[in-house]
Amino acid sequence: QVQLQESGPGLVKPSQTLSLTCTVSGGSITTNYYYWTWIRQPPGKGLEWIGYIAYSGSTYYSPSLKSRTSISRDTSKNQFTLQLSSVTPEDTAVYYCARGEYGGSYLTFGSWGQGTQVTVSS
Repeated sequence: QVQLQESGPGLVKPSQTLSLTCTVSGGSITTNYYYWTWIRQPPGKGLEWIGYIAYSGSTYYSPSLKSRTSISRDTSKNQFTLQLSSVTPEDTAVYYCARGEYGGSYLTFGSWGQGTQVTVSS
């Protein structure tokens, strides 16, 4: 049973870079054909997909966040990391990491971390 756990600062100042790490246990992030994903939920809003790093190491980002987003991985630690630059209060949200896999054209998420609150404020 794979488990995911987010970690990182809960408070980030405007214009700074938000950095979160997801530590995976019970399975390798290089295993075919999983997509290690970041998703967020702003207060009072729905889930927003941010992007993923695939088992192969390739990345794909939401077009609306692409210019500010970077997802990388450390296979020796079985971790993947989100960096979101130039944050504003609009980036305040609960951030989740999840394991995705494609069922046809759709990416579905069978395993999630518990989520971590990130607040952007001075």
